[in-house]
Amino acid sequence: MNKDRKKIDKRTARRKRTRAKIFGTSERPRLSVFRSERHIFLQLVDDEKKQTLVGASDLKLPKTKRPTKTKAAFEAGRELAKLAKEKKIKKAVFDRGGYLFHGRVKAVAEGALAGGIEFKANDSSKI
Repeated sequence: MNKDRKKIDKRTARRKRTRAKIFGTSERPRLSVFRSERHIFLQLVDDEKKQTLVGASDLKLPKTKRPTKTKAAFEAGRELAKLAKEKKIKKAVFDRGGYLFHGRVKAVAEGALAGGIEFKANDSSKI
């Protein structure tokens, strides 16, 4: 097994452990984070109905707001919070998706908190 495949498999196992403990509802959806090498993608997911309520990414931001990947993640979190407010979503459960709670993932949480979504930013950081 090559190094990249092993890394992906380990993250998948961590993600499954995390998702077994986190569940989103329509009142309190799951804020799911996917971090690629260049971009970050966010979704608010209702696990009861199995549908995405709101989605955002740093691709939708203007180029002037993307000086670094961490700042882009913060802005994407704020953008997601703005879209969630339009759908009257105020609370969420943070799902770090198997990533460590630092860097871009932490910036997303801080951006969503700054935008008005309520959750404990370190809920899933101990998992």
